[in-house]
Amino acid sequence: MSLAKLRKISNARHAAHIPIEQLLHDLRAAIAAPTPTENALLLNPTQLLPPMVREETLAPTPRVENLSQRETVRVQTRDLDTLMAQAEELAVTRIQIAQTSTQTDQLMTLWEEWQTQKQKSASAEPDAPSYEERLENLILNLKTTVQQNSSKLELVAEDLRDRIRKLQLLPLSTLFQPLPRTVRDLAKQQSKEVNLILEGEDTLADKRLLEGIKDALMHLVRNAIDHGIEPPEERIAASKSPTATLRVKAYQTAISLTIEITDDGQGLNLEHIKQTAIKQGLYQPEELEAMPISQIQELIMAPGFSTRTFITEISGRGVGLDVVRTQVERLKGSIQIDSTPGQGCTFRLQLSTALSTVNVVLVKIEGITFALPIEFLQMTLMVSPQEIVKTDGQDTLILGEQSIPVADLADVLELSKSPIYKWLAQPNPVESDRRLCVLFKIGDEQAGFFVDQLIDQQEVVRKPLSPLLKRIRNVAGATLLGTGDICMILNPPDLIKSLQRQPHSEPLAVTKPTTLHQPVILLVEDSPLVRIQEKRLFEGAGYEVVTATNGLEGYNTLKTRQFDAVVSDVEMPKIDGFSLVAKIRQHPEHYDLPIILVTTLDSAEDRQKGAEAGANAYILKGHFNQDALLETLGRLI
Repeated sequence: MSLAKLRKISNARHAAHIPIEQLLHDLRAAIAAPTPTENALLLNPTQLLPPMVREETLAPTPRVENLSQRETVRVQTRDLDTLMAQAEELAVTRIQIAQTSTQTDQLMTLWEEWQTQKQKSASAEPDAPSYEERLENLILNLKTTVQQNSSKLELVAEDLRDRIRKLQLLPLSTLFQPLPRTVRDLAKQQSKEVNLILEGEDTLADKRLLEGIKDALMHLVRNAIDHGIEPPEERIAASKSPTATLRVKAYQTAISLTIEITDDGQGLNLEHIKQTAIKQGLYQPEELEAMPISQIQELIMAPGFSTRTFITEISGRGVGLDVVRTQVERLKGSIQIDSTPGQGCTFRLQLSTALSTVNVVLVKIEGITFALPIEFLQMTLMVSPQEIVKTDGQDTLILGEQSIPVADLADVLELSKSPIYKWLAQPNPVESDRRLCVLFKIGDEQAGFFVDQLIDQQEVVRKPLSPLLKRIRNVAGATLLGTGDICMILNPPDLIKSLQRQPHSEPLAVTKPTTLHQPVILLVEDSPLVRIQEKRLFEGAGYEVVTATNGLEGYNTLKTRQFDAVVSDVEMPKIDGFSLVAKIRQHPEHYDLPIILVTTLDSAEDRQKGAEAGANAYILKGHFNQDALLETLGRLI
């Protein structure tokens, strides 16, 4: 219904004493009958787009050859983002209208109950049947109108979103285009014979997704040629063809894009990986012996990890596969490794294609609603305390032949530590000792999380976090529910990592408070003058300080005792500050350890390096302020 019709009806009502029945009739007619403009929009929703995006007849322009050999229209990304935001608002409105329809159903139910009660009563007003008939018709018409408008709005919103989404898609051939030449040149440099096979070049994906994964794909291809594929003479000796096969395959499901890089080379050498992990001090031999093969394989993606004794120009100077993992996780994706010794190795990148919308299941934890993406959801089930056993101090659910670690989602999110938790929380009355458990599976890893209530499954619009909040773990974004409430969308890969880092306790027990102690700071600084100055500052503030003169010494010192925070310089011998932070973050027990970098490097690139490595704060020595440093340290601890 147009605003003009509403104003006309309203003005007529004020100008004359129109019966209420006539007014309701006019109002219903105005709602039910769309205007010619509304009809046009329903038939052609692209009219909602600005002229620059509509399909129009353009003046002939010089032909410019492109990868897809198709006529294209250049559209600025910010304009597409604006249009997508408008379409997302339509989706939110559609959800609200759907809820209105639900409320109308409830009203009809109440009406039927009232009718039943009235029939039991002997007394009734003389004009009650006439009034009841008009009221019933009004409710029925209102319900029909809401349903019609909801369907119309859904048609417009879905069509608009699909059209805009298609404008943002590119074929994977644009991503694969440089690979043949790269493989040919690198194979020639290494005196190897490699046959490259590309599959899925016509698969479409979001341009931002392709740009984000480009460097990771190139690095994996280089790594396969440099590390995985053997020279021809070694392949012949192993009864293989002298020409190796390198296959890059892409395929898409409803919710994800998968890219597989497979070679038929020598595969991963697990013994070399273990020896390197021991040499670099990442794990002890007994820890590696008890570690699953999949976890040992993933060690090659640790910062600075390499089984080579020298650096090559092929797969990068000092840059390991940790770069690939970082880029994939930044896109909210996952990476899996499947290797068979002597037969080859496959790296499988799984990336979410839903950059703006996501299918979720809504759950409640003590009255607070959270959204869990169903992409990694395996199942939900009811679990009793008797089904939980202890395995190496971890609460574990035995499901068939599988042992699945479980935890209370409220504990994993550390809700009790939030200052507004007590204000928001609404304790759920316990009606049974059995609890609802949501199981997730990501690659070979599984985990279960206890929640209080399963509310609904729906598609929601995912709003990205601001730059200041991107480092908050366990949270992938936020959405606005149909009720108008803001709901956090949780990140299942982060949840599984948080569960693995969670201190072991009694099954479903309340965490015991920790005793107070003097905080201990590890100060890593190669400048004697600065080291003495900062040490006195921290000791004067009540901290115990342990010092190290370079990054390697600091890393080794961290293993000697428990520290509450690390304050480090960046430019240091042996291991710089960025590498030190990255190595510390590789250990699950140090994932939450506060780390502050104090340095003279003030470029935006250096700040970004610090953030990506895992530092919590970045303070410039040129703007050094003792109070600011102490305040930052106190806040993090």
